[in-house]
Amino acid sequence: MNTAVRLGAYAIGLLALFAVATGVGRAVGPVDSPAPEHSDAVEHGEDAAGHGEDAAHEEEAGHSDDGHEEPVAEIPGGLMVSDQGYTLSLTRTTLPSGSSTPVSFRILGPDGEPVTDYDVLHDKALHLIAVRRDLSGYQHVHPELGRDGVWRVPLSLTPGSWRVFADFAPAALEDNLILGADVSVAGNYQRRPLPPAADVTKVDGYTVTLEGELTPGEESELTLSVSRGGEPVTDLEPYLDAYGHLVALRAGDLAYLHVHPAGEPGDGSTQPGPEVTFFTNVPSPGEYRLFLDFKHEGVVRTAALTVRAGSS
Repeated sequence: MNTAVRLGAYAIGLLALFAVATGVGRAVGPVDSPAPEHSDAVEHGEDAAGHGEDAAHEEEAGHSDDGHEEPVAEIPGGLMVSDQGYTLSLTRTTLPSGSSTPVSFRILGPDGEPVTDYDVLHDKALHLIAVRRDLSGYQHVHPELGRDGVWRVPLSLTPGSWRVFADFAPAALEDNLILGADVSVAGNYQRRPLPPAADVTKVDGYTVTLEGELTPGEESELTLSVSRGGEPVTDLEPYLDAYGHLVALRAGDLAYLHVHPAGEPGDGSTQPGPEVTFFTNVPSPGEYRLFLDFKHEGVVRTAALTVRAGSS
């Protein structure tokens, strides 16, 4: 066979082999064929359980399965160091123990600068609450604002971990904010157990009695009565635009609850004792610590009670 004939036969063999390979490829599909860029599941963001991204977004936004928007639970005050662009910035987060430890801080606004313009809230521009983490220590003070935008106040601090709360209303904001930050106090720390729930407590010869219950998720009415020597105190003095100031903290995370007094001095219907009524809303079952500040004979005293909300 000459060379030309051999080359022609070789070419015919190659064409036949290519035809067979093409037929097989059409039968079984291409080996390296890429997966479809979008399947129905991928296109709609569905996972293995059949839930799409839309469903996830609806869940995050508080939407129910039927498409109706559900209310999102409000975060209690004091759990965040920043809110709505405002930040509680402590000068120092580690402090020495002592009866008059200097504490300073700034409230930084959305522009990062110290806030110097505040609305008056309960007779003060800013309230600072300092609480030891085990709820065994409590102070309610009113710092002074310097021209440099720094708030300063002395605190009586014992060793341990403390939480400080700044309760204030920036003039540029329509509502008040409660920001919180932790402070470590050096020294020999001994944790104290939370006192059991009770409706009666004593402080400096005064007896404070609680009436009412905390119901999670609902507005609760609490009435605290002040007596001394078995006699009701009927001449309480105004303190922070009321005959008493109440702070409620959730044991564990120290969530700071907003409390509203019922009435105010001079409104014609609110009596100066022995009863002082407040309204609050607790977000969950559990134990709460109540701190009542009241003023009598020129002295502000603090009565503390542990209260259980719900069945747990």
